[in-house]
Amino acid sequence: MKSPKVYVRDSGLVHALLGLETLEQLAGHPVVGYSWEGYVLENLLSVLPWRSSAFFYRTSRGAEIVLLLEHNDGTRWAIEVKRSLAAKVERGFHQACEEIKPQRAFLVHAGEDQYPVSAQLEAISLRGLMEALRAMALAT
Repeated sequence: MKSPKVYVRDSGLVHALLGLETLEQLAGHPVVGYSWEGYVLENLLSVLPWRSSAFFYRTSRGAEIVLLLEHNDGTRWAIEVKRSLAAKVERGFHQACEEIKPQRAFLVHAGEDQYPVSAQLEAISLRGLMEALRAMALAT
């Protein structure tokens, strides 16, 4: 099922409200992962191709995709977001991908490298995925 999830996409506002003034304070705070996720979502949505839709996907069994993009050509991209450089996705992401069968699946991490995690999943930087979305927007 497609369902809403609340994200605070302005990470600067989150940091200000929590009184986090330095990178060191943020790195040691429990909100750091959620802050990164909101930052990634805000940036990806800012370059989303026209007539593409963005959803949070979760089933009652726990299968979950942080960002499911449905493009105007009918293709779907499943996106997971992890701050770690050696990030791994949860079983729920794999289950969700088995259910909806996206054409592409990405794990956005905090590094700059791009590499395959599995035959169906590609690790990519935020910048790399933004460039892929921009290229898709230019092609339409």
